[in-house]
Amino acid sequence: MSLGPIMPELPRPVRIHYCRPPDRVTIFEQLLIRDAGWVKITFARNLVRTEPVRIDGQIALESGSDAVWFTFPGLWHDIGRFHRADGRFTGTYANLITPCVFEPGGEWETTDLFLDLWIPAGDPPSSVRLLDEEELAEAESEGRLSGALAARAREEAAELLTAARTGAWPPAVVDEWTRDRCLAEVRGPVPKPRR
Repeated sequence: MSLGPIMPELPRPVRIHYCRPPDRVTIFEQLLIRDAGWVKITFARNLVRTEPVRIDGQIALESGSDAVWFTFPGLWHDIGRFHRADGRFTGTYANLITPCVFEPGGEWETTDLFLDLWIPAGDPPSSVRLLDEEELAEAESEGRLSGALAARAREEAAELLTAARTGAWPPAVVDEWTRDRCLAEVRGPVPKPRR
């Protein structure tokens, strides 16, 4: 699929309102690098984290890291390319989420559905792992997430696992838009982390 023409107003900031049921909302500020209609590519620079994201005991994302995000309008997941603070690519991460709502002025909104997928750097897509099944089960049993949304998250996860194991997922755009490519698109000084 074509990424379309470069829009002169890009990159531009967006604010993603990310709801974690039942009521925790985190706002992520990122730069929208490309908007091709079917995919929106954002770049999160110099992240600030209270503690690193660890998967299988390895640091996948930490303070000072960059991440490239791919949001697909109408789909029930997004995809991130994760890096260490030194720029080393650690893997491909997918959040299962409600389809993102795009408001005027660069305000986006979505809800986390707890399940995640992970493909470590250097591994083929067929090595994909499903993460956080226990978190989804707990959220459903405690009433923080409806049974319908929990079922939709499981359905999406099953579809993505099957597609990854046959080499049909993630889409090629995820490999094409690396951290280095995004850095080349960003003009001006690196934004300082916000506290």
